[in-house]
This record gives sequence, structure tokens and C-alpha cells, in this order.
Amino acid sequence: MQIGLVGLGKMGGNMRERLRNAGHTVVGYDTNPELADVNSLVDLVEQLERPRAVWVMVPAGAATQSVIDQLGSLLRHGDTVIDGGNSRWTDDEKHAEELAKHGINFVDAGVSGGVWGLKNGYALMVGGEKEVVDDLKPIFDALKPEGPYGYVHAGKVGAGHFSKMVHNGIEYAMMQAYAEGWELLEKVDSVDNVREVFRSWQEGTVIRSWLLDLAVNALDEDHHLDNLRGYAQDSGEGRWTVEAAIDNAVPLPAITASLFARFASRQDDSPQMKMIAALRNQFGGHAVEAAKK
Repeated sequence: MQIGLVGLGKMGGNMRERLRNAGHTVVGYDTNPELADVNSLVDLVEQLERPRAVWVMVPAGAATQSVIDQLGSLLRHGDTVIDGGNSRWTDDEKHAEELAKHGINFVDAGVSGGVWGLKNGYALMVGGEKEVVDDLKPIFDALKPEGPYGYVHAGKVGAGHFSKMVHNGIEYAMMQAYAEGWELLEKVDSVDNVREVFRSWQEGTVIRSWLLDLAVNALDEDHHLDNLRGYAQDSGEGRWTVEAAIDNAVPLPAITASLFARFASRQDDSPQMKMIAALRNQFGGHAVEAAKK
């Protein structure tokens, strides 16, 4: 299958490679000419055969809106735009309506897998009309992990990004729990090898997970996380999850507390946030701040 891919950063670039490894033809565009296959969105669209499919992997908000606006003027009736960034689900509904005026289909895809997706595959949560989604199935099958799981057609437009948002909210709470446990273990005198305690949990325990594996990786690189500042950014999905919970009267005490803990990290150097920062760097390649000398 042939597809255009806009945005060739940490995830987009790896997605292009994984799709090509599966035998698909990918035409990629990025504002960094060293990464791009073509010089412009116009060139990208012209190289694709109709009906065209263009996957957008740029930052949520203004950047995504700009690309979708341009594609709306370049694509034609029957073509499809897939937004695989971290857009808010309410933006999906707006984008679908805007593109529908030109007869262009819209699909939203929540993508999880971070810098490990090239090797392990990406978990995909997709929203859109069934016929349109089914036409794109070869692309989704190439990107997802091997085996029966890792892909879901979650529902109508917006369902993919809403599902990914909830996934990230859960991720916030899980990372916070590991971070709190790590700080408590580091605090007491009786435990003198916290890293190996974490490692021992990787087999046979009910709290084993990929996040736990990544925590051990981080501790192998920096035994006490001394080189990190206790500061963790939030990318927006945690806030949106809490806002959606308020709108729907659903109590989310753990996720909400983990979001506010990140806010607290920006006031002082938080030991717990060293672990949160280390985990975000491990699974997503997110930037960390060095400890103050």
C-alpha cells in the first residue's frame, strides 16, 4: 500500500521505517529537509496515487491544524487524512467536519510505543467510519505489534484519541506509584540496594510491567538518579483526562493526584519526579533536565 507521512521526528521517522520494512511505499515530508523524501506537501500529494492516504505525525494544536488546513486544499474527494499525533479528541471532530466539506475522509489514531515502536510495534487506537478504517487496515497491521493484540477500532471519530488520552492518564498514575515506592525505599536505612529490589519485582510479582522494566533500565544507567533534576513535564493528556472525568462525573483520584504531583515537581527538586523523568525518557525519549550542581 502507498501512504504519505507528514512529520518524521522520533516516532514518525521510525514509523516510516517500519512501514517500509513491511513492504509499503511511504512518501515522507518534514520541515527538516535532511529527513524528508520530498520538498513540500504539494510534492508529497503529487507523488501519491488516488485515493490517497496521508498520515500526520506533528505536534497537537496549531501545527496539526496547519497541516490539515493545507491538506484540505490539496487532497480530493475520496482521499483520507489520518491524525496520529496526540490531538485532543474534540479537535478530531472539528477536523473531520472541515475535511468532509471537501469530500475528504478523516481518521484519528492514538499511537503508543515511543522510541521502542520500530522494534516492538505500536499500539493503535483508531476512530473513524468502518469502511474508511478497513481500507487502511494493511497500514495498521504493519505498524502494530505481532500477534492478535495491539490494534483496536475504538469507535467513531475522536474515539482513538480519547482512548489514547485515557491510556496516558493511567500511565501517569502507574509511574507515580513506582516513583513513590522508589523514594520510600531510598529513604530508609535498612534497604541498601533499591535498584536490585526493583529488579527482583520483574518476575513473579503482581506489579511487574514494561514500566517496571524501564525503571530498572534507568537505575542501571544512574543508580540513584543523581544526575537528574526532579522535574517532570506533562504533555497535556493527563489534564484532558481529568477534565473529561469532571465533565462525565467520573472519580479519578489516582490519575488526578499524579497530575498534581507533576505540578509540584516544578516548585522544588522532587526525588519522585526523578523517577518519573527517567521513565518518560526511557519509553518516549522525552527530554530530561540535569541535576543542579
